[in-house]
Amino acid sequence: MAAKVIVLGSVNGKLAPAFQKLGTLHSKNKFSFAIVTGDLFGNDDDDESITQLLNGHIKVPLSTYFTVGTAPLPPRIVERLETSPDEDLCENLHFLGKRSITTTSDGIRIVALGGNLDTSIVGGQSKEQLLPYHTTSDATSLRGANKTDILLTSIWPAGVWEKSITTLTPENQAAVSSTKEIADLCAAIKPRYHFSSSPVGFFYEREPFFYSSAVDETSTDKQVTRFISMAPFGNPAKAKAMYAFNVQAGETASTIPHGSTMSPFIVKSGIKRGSETVTNEGGYSRFGNGTNHHDGRHSKRRHHLPPTGPSQCFFCLANANLETHMVESIGDSSYVAAAKGPLPSSNFFAENGLNFPCHQLIISFAHNATIREIALDPEAEDPNEGLKTYKEMARFRETMQAMVAKKSKFKLGAVTWEISRANNIHLHWQFLPVPIDLVRRGLVEAGFKVEAENRRYPAFQTQELDSAIDHVGDFLRVWIWSDDGDTGIQGKELVLHIDDSSRFDLQFPRKVLAKLLQLDNRFRWQDVVQSTQEETESANQFKEAFKPWDFTRET
Repeated sequence: MAAKVIVLGSVNGKLAPAFQKLGTLHSKNKFSFAIVTGDLFGNDDDDESITQLLNGHIKVPLSTYFTVGTAPLPPRIVERLETSPDEDLCENLHFLGKRSITTTSDGIRIVALGGNLDTSIVGGQSKEQLLPYHTTSDATSLRGANKTDILLTSIWPAGVWEKSITTLTPENQAAVSSTKEIADLCAAIKPRYHFSSSPVGFFYEREPFFYSSAVDETSTDKQVTRFISMAPFGNPAKAKAMYAFNVQAGETASTIPHGSTMSPFIVKSGIKRGSETVTNEGGYSRFGNGTNHHDGRHSKRRHHLPPTGPSQCFFCLANANLETHMVESIGDSSYVAAAKGPLPSSNFFAENGLNFPCHQLIISFAHNATIREIALDPEAEDPNEGLKTYKEMARFRETMQAMVAKKSKFKLGAVTWEISRANNIHLHWQFLPVPIDLVRRGLVEAGFKVEAENRRYPAFQTQELDSAIDHVGDFLRVWIWSDDGDTGIQGKELVLHIDDSSRFDLQFPRKVLAKLLQLDNRFRWQDVVQSTQEETESANQFKEAFKPWDFTRET
């Protein structure tokens, strides 16, 4: 039978209102137990409220677990815990300890690691369970906790927001404490839920993420983690501070949930940090040699394969869940589809002859991250498949450019962009019309260059990479094109070489164009997703407009 769990954000000493609210919810929902993330007590706790809690005047309505937060526990709480043989602070309020593995009466396995990381201690595990810090060894010692249902930490795993489309504002990201040690722990034990606490008034729930083992289509054991950070209880912003869910002990998903991403903690094999070798799962093997116990050919192939298999990839035609109503033209090596959550609305370009968003994706058939990877794929049936794919994708781009110019009576140009990265999932380009005035006045080019400078990215270069089959390294490529019907066609290719050591925002091109088109309120695609009917209508309108240029219709 599944356990019904409720999780609270940092209570910060608001004991009476928090447990009163919890009691009200429990009377209606009959929770199995509760968990408090972050700090149960505040820095300046009312001594009277602690007295009422310890004397039983503040009732804890159900079994509630807590650990050390980032603030010191009040002296009276420390005194009570030091003299309590069962680590119960009072009836129904259970202290997990700073570093612990606990199994509840429902069989739910909770791994807890409280406090901030103290890097000054290098000699092993901390021996004091009540102080708000932990060591690297504390985190490492918990990595053997297999089949973890819930991981509870006071601070975040570093980089958990990467590979995610869930927005974390720069201000909130700066406020968060995060460490590689917590990330490594999460990657090692693969909990079903990982709860932490937000230091200020915001709630953060990342998309579920899975690990490379989950991509094995023959496996029925899909290890998926959900990371959730609770806002403080009673925060002025009224951000979510309580979260309820059901969990079955030891159960794993049979399928990867829709919208999941690969684990943000997975890095390339064979990259060494000091004397340790990073494994595929983001954990460490001190005696590893960077191999994965396959023969050389398959080992090399595995390192270059995107982690998600074709049956789970949203861009693969082999995916049974592919939204086929958005597919608009299919070639021999690639196809065109409407973008989910298009930047322009359906009527944005109406005055220019387009009654649909015309935000398009050009997608390769091959389930590879880059053109170069397709070309170097030792298992490809055609050794020229990489070049053929590039040429056909370029042809789609050129014909859509011609369509946009003609339909708009030469009032629209176009921007196409490609983010070529070895750790991408599936190769695709994005295409978007823009007013020709923005192109001819140099504002599109300036917009990309200025925004790159503001973000301290490497400078854009005017460079023609062609297929980029021989190009080594990650890059962003932007094609800027226009035809005014008078002076002729003008085109420019801008390339920004992406530094492996820095984080690159995959939404960077969309954000630049959102500013240029004054569509800042639509830059998050999740906020502007059309209904299925609207998507179908937009796709059909594109197909009708594209007919004269659609070379796939040729017989």
